[in-house]
Amino acid sequence: MGVIKFLISKSFLKQLIIAFVGLLLLVFALKFWLSVTTNHTQKIQVPNLEKMSLVEVKQKLSELNLDLKVMDSASYNPNYPNKSVIEQSPKAGDFVKERRKIYLVLNPSKYRSLEVPDLNGRTKRQATTELKSSGFNVGTEYSYVPDIGKDVVRGLKFNNRKIKIGDKLPKNSTIELILGDGKGN
Repeated sequence: MGVIKFLISKSFLKQLIIAFVGLLLLVFALKFWLSVTTNHTQKIQVPNLEKMSLVEVKQKLSELNLDLKVMDSASYNPNYPNKSVIEQSPKAGDFVKERRKIYLVLNPSKYRSLEVPDLNGRTKRQATTELKSSGFNVGTEYSYVPDIGKDVVRGLKFNNRKIKIGDKLPKNSTIELILGDGKGN
């Protein structure tokens, strides 16, 4: 009976009302403080930075009071200018607050260089498949040298210059095959 009497007493109800009002005041004060410190109503629309150079991007973002962070370079894309923006996060048109970082992926200045594989003694078909899978293009102008094997690779050329195994060429380079004619020794 003592507990029930305490729960319906005036002093307990008074303390309960004070605690409830205090909690409400704390919640409203916290809500007000968060809206002021987080700039809740502020919106800045992210511009489209695609195909812009890094200098242009820095200028544009500083005008909008936004920061930038270059994440990485992607694979070279010939449809974009060198060192220009390929991707951005957040996307163009999204809304952010001031001092937000915009993450950028840039287009490298050229294709990365790849090592030329050893194709000596392979057939034309095997060499073509391996070069294409390595990231090179295969030319349609074949040179023939006297050799006992017909259409067997006896060398490679790039820009009319014979290349050696292990040389590095830019990805998507066109490599011409030097093949055996099947008539020589």
